[in-house]
Amino acid sequence: MAANFFKRVLIGALVFYPSFLGATAPEQSLRPVLRVSPESTVTQVTATVQPVLRPVLRPDSLGPQITPANARFEAWIRAYKAKAARQGISKSVLDRAFRGVKYNADVVRRDRNQSEFTKTLWEYLDSAASDSRVKNGKAALRKQRKTLEAIERKYGVDKEVVVAVWGLESAYGAVRGDVPIIEALATLAFDGRRGRFFEQQLFAALKILQSGDTAPRNMVGSWAGAMGHTQFIPTSYLAFAVDFTGDGKRDIWSDNPADALASTAAYLKRSGWVSGQPWGVEVTLPRGFNYALANRGIKKRPSEWGALGVKGLDGRSVKNYGQASLLLPAGHKGAAFLIFKNFDAIERYNTADAYVIGVGHLSDRIKGGGKIKARWPREDRALTFSERKELQRRLTAAGFDTVKIDGKIGPLTIDAVRSYQRSEGLEPDGYASLTILKRLR
Repeated sequence: MAANFFKRVLIGALVFYPSFLGATAPEQSLRPVLRVSPESTVTQVTATVQPVLRPVLRPDSLGPQITPANARFEAWIRAYKAKAARQGISKSVLDRAFRGVKYNADVVRRDRNQSEFTKTLWEYLDSAASDSRVKNGKAALRKQRKTLEAIERKYGVDKEVVVAVWGLESAYGAVRGDVPIIEALATLAFDGRRGRFFEQQLFAALKILQSGDTAPRNMVGSWAGAMGHTQFIPTSYLAFAVDFTGDGKRDIWSDNPADALASTAAYLKRSGWVSGQPWGVEVTLPRGFNYALANRGIKKRPSEWGALGVKGLDGRSVKNYGQASLLLPAGHKGAAFLIFKNFDAIERYNTADAYVIGVGHLSDRIKGGGKIKARWPREDRALTFSERKELQRRLTAAGFDTVKIDGKIGPLTIDAVRSYQRSEGLEPDGYASLTILKRLR
């Protein structure tokens, strides 16, 4: 999702859809789904803590009863419309936008019941860069080649990277969502758990309608408010969407994906994309390598990494594309990558490492590159949220302070794991694995 709202996202249950390109294998959107814990400080969203009544549904087919909860939602809409009007949204736009809008209990249910992240990086990549997704990506590129080449010339972003984002966000347009955005955002704003954020998104959606880029009936997307071929949330749309077709509208909802794909390239360009630079390159490490150097804050030229024994798969130093850091997403038992500034650009679109690597690797495969060569520790499994918190508690109790007990494996926890590994005579790669948790137990 193209917004800071989706920082450190967790990949939820995935629903299969047939690709519009006619692939024989099923394919799904791999846009990771937000799950914000109550302790989260990353999203910088202040939730409303005042509880609200929920609509009570009849057990028969007659639909929602007229209850105080429905009355409260309608009252909330009236108050919100008045506030939006004071901020410049016209009465005609507000009337059209909220016509027929009802409290959507399914949206709240889905928000409440997002699946705990249980996929490892390699399981995610098995789907993100599967043979069928690569095949469909190549077909999508062929079908939209003229448009994509024009986008690449204008923004300098590799057409394969744009296609890869398209593939992971909506399965190349097949899974764009059909939930009315105004209804979804109003429901989530009223619901209150992340009310301030969703009120902001709702106001941005109203501004989009007021601009004339689309109509309420066409403004559909995911239950969480993401829209179009590459799943922009409203604030990101206002910041980055472009009219590439020249028809006067920034139409990311159309069956013609041109505006959506150009908007994605514009987003990446504004995020610091460097033309001609890869997102990352798979590398090999020498025996006895100092794993403390695998730190996003440590940057060296590829030739400097080469002098330390960090080589490309051809046994040579990686080409000097610019400053790079070393990433070991699965510790010393998995693949290693030198990552460049374009990794950071994709990370602005979605900050989950799995997503960034997924986009990068899928784009490489669409270009004709091969699969990741290194083995993954497939005997391992991902830690659950509660296990990550337990790991932090146990590390801190053992004298390796993680500072926070929040279930987020960030730099502080990685440093704590690395210190613990050194104390135990283990490879200090900082990888927060089930093996480490079991050892702490």
